[in-house]
Amino acid sequence: MKLDGRCAIVTGAASGMGRATAQTLHDAGANVVLLDVTEEPLAKIAAELGDRAVAVRADVSAADEVENAVRTATEQFGTVHAAVNCAGIPSMMKTVAKGGVPHSLEVWQRVIDVNLTGVFNVVRLAAAQMVTNEPDPDTAERGVLVNIASGAAWDGTRGTVAYSASKAGVVGMSMPIARDLAKDGIRCVSVVPGIFETGMAGEVSETVLTSLQESVLFPQRMGDPPEIGRLIEHIITNAYFNATCISLDAGLRARH
Repeated sequence: MKLDGRCAIVTGAASGMGRATAQTLHDAGANVVLLDVTEEPLAKIAAELGDRAVAVRADVSAADEVENAVRTATEQFGTVHAAVNCAGIPSMMKTVAKGGVPHSLEVWQRVIDVNLTGVFNVVRLAAAQMVTNEPDPDTAERGVLVNIASGAAWDGTRGTVAYSASKAGVVGMSMPIARDLAKDGIRCVSVVPGIFETGMAGEVSETVLTSLQESVLFPQRMGDPPEIGRLIEHIITNAYFNATCISLDAGLRARH
């Protein structure tokens, strides 16, 4: 699907991978609807992008707020052609901490609400709009869904049980969503990043972060968010990507 003149919703757009992705898609000619819970940074990014960019404050786990975002996208740009789920929150808490303290169920639930339920909330509402689109004359596509998972889905480190579970759920959704929407000409792909230079990396302990960086094969560094943006642009514009999970991690394999 060509991006020029099409509309893409990007969640988590106020920072990190979401911001870089919004910039990349906008540079490629897309109209972008930026979603995040942090209003001021979001509005600033929309102003920097200028024309063809709209900011909508939304918690992805809230049905009414995402419904409003999809409605805004449709009102501003006619419809929705792509939805990219970059919104997510970290969690560092062991199943049982020192002193026999069990993992907080409240923390678990919030991570699942944002990282897993929030992704599906955007998927279901964006796809409901996409099915009304006319098929692309060249590819017969009506829409593309791209969800950010994580290598933690299958290689989680100590203390990331909630985060890893939420991202494993994102990976697990890819195939059934793609199957559900195949007849409608809508693709679904998950991107599985390694460690990237984002605000979320700052939430990880220095010890764990150092260990992860040392576990990267080549190039031995943290990823740059625009590298995610360029991959997502390619996924959207290459109609043969579907029902798969693509790792972008320079060969990272966690040691513990």
